[in-house]
Amino acid sequence: MNERDPSTPPTFWQMLQSILAAAFGVQSGKNRERDFTHGKASHFILLGTGFLLVFVLVLIGLVQLAMHLTAH
Repeated sequence: MNERDPSTPPTFWQMLQSILAAAFGVQSGKNRERDFTHGKASHFILLGTGFLLVFVLVLIGLVQLAMHLTAH
């Protein structure tokens, strides 16, 4: 992967990767340091909230599908 200048803010994809890594608890120290020094908290909060919403909706959909399949 291309390494960017460490003084620039993280890109959308880097922030998304950080959100996913945080959800699984496997964030690297290097990325965590980048996020805390150059990232904006509001961006991570919005992206994390969006991820949480999608995750909950997927879980609800899977439960609804399982209930539908077992009802027949």
